[in-house]
Amino acid sequence: MFTERSGIIVWVSDLKAAGKHLEKYGNVHFISKRLHYAAMYVYSSRLDETMKQLQKLPFVKKVERSYRNEIKTEYNSNVPDKTRFYSI
Repeated sequence: MFTERSGIIVWVSDLKAAGKHLEKYGNVHFISKRLHYAAMYVYSSRLDETMKQLQKLPFVKKVERSYRNEIKTEYNSNVPDKTRFYSI
């Protein structure tokens, strides 16, 4: 039902150009005016070619891949619960 997407961070020098041109490469999630970057989502199947195309744009400084999908989000606690030792 849902297509697999990957996040990328695009460091830009011109925010106005970024706002106009990045939409055709993927879904722009956020543009930081202070730090001059754009966070966007693209299809995972076309991630490498999209990153190469973005790097060729004149206002793009650097393109970084987000590794958020690969981080383990299920945690287990091997430490025993200490609340039972502190009784009132």
